[in-house]
Amino acid sequence: MTLDELDELKSRFDEGAGARKERLLDGLARKRFRDAASLIRFHEILLFLRAYPQNRRVLAKTVGILGGFRGRVEALKRAGVELQPFEETDVSGIAGTGLTALFSYPIARHLASRHRNQVHIDWDGYQGEARLVAALSRVLPLFGEDALVEANIPYREWLDSAVARGKAELPWLLRAFEGSPEVYDSLALFLRWELGDSAATRTRMRLPGGKVFYHREPLIRRSEVSIEKEMAGEPIPLVKISAEEGAAMLDVARDTSAMRYRELHGFSYGDPARMLRAELGRGVTAYLCGVPPEQRLPLRAYHAAMFFKNGVPIGYFEGLSLCERMEVGFNLYYTFREGETAWLYARLLHLVRQWLGVTCYAVDTYQIGRHNEEAIESGAFWFYRKLGFRPVGAEQARLAAAEERKIAARPGYRAPARVLRRLAESAMIYESPGGPVGEWDRFEVRKVGFAVARSGGSVGGLVPGLKRVLRFKGAPEEAEYLRELQR
Repeated sequence: MTLDELDELKSRFDEGAGARKERLLDGLARKRFRDAASLIRFHEILLFLRAYPQNRRVLAKTVGILGGFRGRVEALKRAGVELQPFEETDVSGIAGTGLTALFSYPIARHLASRHRNQVHIDWDGYQGEARLVAALSRVLPLFGEDALVEANIPYREWLDSAVARGKAELPWLLRAFEGSPEVYDSLALFLRWELGDSAATRTRMRLPGGKVFYHREPLIRRSEVSIEKEMAGEPIPLVKISAEEGAAMLDVARDTSAMRYRELHGFSYGDPARMLRAELGRGVTAYLCGVPPEQRLPLRAYHAAMFFKNGVPIGYFEGLSLCERMEVGFNLYYTFREGETAWLYARLLHLVRQWLGVTCYAVDTYQIGRHNEEAIESGAFWFYRKLGFRPVGAEQARLAAAEERKIAARPGYRAPARVLRRLAESAMIYESPGGPVGEWDRFEVRKVGFAVARSGGSVGGLVPGLKRVLRFKGAPEEAEYLRELQR
């Protein structure tokens, strides 16, 4: 019973595949893994099977193995195996492991509150003593007297005296700089999060309840997906959830992102009182939110979403919109990229068009591969191109057409990495059928900022009529502002 067999079989749902998966899971459940790489690979296959189960028995066996995964990690540790590979960005968050990262004030506050006994400051190798001394002078009486006249200030002893009433250093510092989070951020304090067997780990994190969607037919391939047809389909029901449910969902989103070394503005500052839930079909649920007025961008409207497959968090979506144009950020976590990625992406575009009225979708160069080798390796350019996106740069458009001719003439041809890097120098755009083409090709929001800086005025004064519309920035939901921009 090998991992190779299960890996090859995980995304197959033909007749007989379910029984073979069951046999392989039974065999691998008894296997003792002796190296980190194999155990990590087993974990990721199990997570895929948990999100894309073929039947109840496969699901039950998968859940059972994942439930005991911490013990497998601890067995490796007892055997003297180095656990550092478990902290790599593609796989971090497995039960029984930990991670060290630099988090902004709102996420550090969230972690200290929600996982207090598992999170602490990692002082090893700390190099921000000068900034810390300056900051502590603002909040500790008489610390400044020591700092002004002495060298090598024992700041840890000062902190120990401040938290002697049983309060940990991190919560104390977060309270001390609650009114000036930028001071906390300037300290560059790395936090250590020992995950243990927490329900927040990738191994165990699930949404409660919900009907399981079992895959009994082949997955939807990219060639079967049309954004145009998707958008012509029936509206996706949107349900407003309670503020309490919204707050709980933001906690899940923050945990899910933090254990992957990520932060998203819409999760750090999301508005729990106006969160929506959308059932996209095939076991996928999306939770969408904006941010409250005090956290909104000066010009663009901001919205974010996290989506789940059979209760398993599989990725997030970010949209920055101006008039009918949205800059789209889409990240399907590495573990699930053999799933129905194109179908899911098309459903999300359908959803935001319906919700926010946007009709032009722009993909930033980073998403395609500029300064992003992971996107180059995965061929991200072709993912978008085959869904109907086009490069806005003339040189990249010509290069894409030339590569497509090579692909048509030479079966098996793949564009080399150097070509993909050239293609990634241009953003890509998809315009909904029936609308204008090319109107947003040259737009970059920073050009508006440059123009305002040159004029010495304001955005409202630069664009006729915009000053009136900007008043809608304070509306309860930023969709109102966006609709007004579109009008």
